[in-house]
Amino acid sequence: MTTNVLLLLAMPEKVRMQYYSGIMAKGPDIKLDVFDHFSKMDPYLASADVLITFGPHLGEGADHVFANARKLKWVQALGTGVDNIADRPGLGNDVLITNIHGIHGAPVSEAAFMSMLALSRSFPRVVRNQDSHAWERWPPTLLSGKTVGIFGVGAIAEALAARCKAFGMKVIGISSIKREVAGFDQMRGRDELLEVVRELDYFLLLTPYTTQTHNIVNAEVLSLMKPTSFLLNLARGGVVDEEALQKALNAGQIAGAALDVFSQEPLPEDSPFWSMKNVIVTPHVGGLHDGYVYDALPVIVKNLNCFLAGDTKNMINIVAR
Repeated sequence: MTTNVLLLLAMPEKVRMQYYSGIMAKGPDIKLDVFDHFSKMDPYLASADVLITFGPHLGEGADHVFANARKLKWVQALGTGVDNIADRPGLGNDVLITNIHGIHGAPVSEAAFMSMLALSRSFPRVVRNQDSHAWERWPPTLLSGKTVGIFGVGAIAEALAARCKAFGMKVIGISSIKREVAGFDQMRGRDELLEVVRELDYFLLLTPYTTQTHNIVNAEVLSLMKPTSFLLNLARGGVVDEEALQKALNAGQIAGAALDVFSQEPLPEDSPFWSMKNVIVTPHVGGLHDGYVYDALPVIVKNLNCFLAGDTKNMINIVAR
């Protein structure tokens, strides 16, 4: 009996083909169809057994996809987050969900440092000056001696904390569960958020998006941050009240922000964030790099082999529902 697998990736064809070739070369005998947009999957949904995708790539089509994929038995998320998958009401309770875990420490850490250094040295201003041939000098601020708060302490945060310490930064973790973690100077509870943000020079978001973290970075939180501080969102757009953030940035309540994720993706062309000179916009690429496919493939192939053998207990990175 044929197992029908759908691969949805809103990415360049080269990347889609890397996944396709890697799965077909190392995986079992399956029927694998590849798509760049959810709307193209309609003729295949009724017979689909497996869906492989990033949750955000389903976009506004998630409910439509799950409502029509009635035979679906398993979703392999290609990122750590399973928002727009596990939280969709149309996804049957018996559908298994797995994710990719443990490969994001290096890329997200480097994305965080790119953003912190760019903000501290006003690098967007440098690029604008280069475009206009303007020679302008100013004293940048240093990361050394600054305090970074990492909201959401998991494997990625542990990798990042060590790198922050190497730059001479004080590192504070903010988590729902307080525990000692290597590389952190302090661990604070989520219930202490309003107190701890007052201390931060960089407030970096890595927390998963859930009903508990929806818009948790709101107007009150932003109002308590230093006017010289920066917000960096490498988590999910829904963690931040974006309207409140726009107001805080315009009012000078905080110095700037680096945003890799948004409540609506792609970021609409009329979003104010595009034209804000104290904001760096990146297109949800914090966890990606040119070797991501090859880091993710072993998980996908192992899980496919287990799934086809009926051995779901030995699939890895199963997400509790």
